[in-house]
Amino acid sequence: MKKATQQQTLHWGLAIIWMVGIYFLSAQPSLHSGLPSRVDLVLRKLAHITEYAVLTFLLARAAYTLHVWKYICIEIAVVGALIYAMLDEYHQTFVFGRSGSWADVGIDAIGIALTLVLIKKFWK
Repeated sequence: MKKATQQQTLHWGLAIIWMVGIYFLSAQPSLHSGLPSRVDLVLRKLAHITEYAVLTFLLARAAYTLHVWKYICIEIAVVGALIYAMLDEYHQTFVFGRSGSWADVGIDAIGIALTLVLIKKFWK
């Protein structure tokens, strides 16, 4: 296998594995930690921000292996992560004890935006 193909397989594979992890967590009927409700809420929302920040980074890195202009890589990552956030919330409408929420998509978008800022700042 060529080095470029290996790089693509690795980076797209990492992004897909992360997406599977998000899907798995979304399929759980309840992710309450048992902590006080306010603390639990904050931790769950921080988890949303973090998981989509990481997904955006992984998608940008994977897109970079396609050897396209870096702004195209960023667009692929942002659009891909936003679409996945919406699909994830839709998926949750089918899970007992869960519900989809546009507010959660907005919280996911915060993680996407944070990664976008970091990518633009540090990606030369």
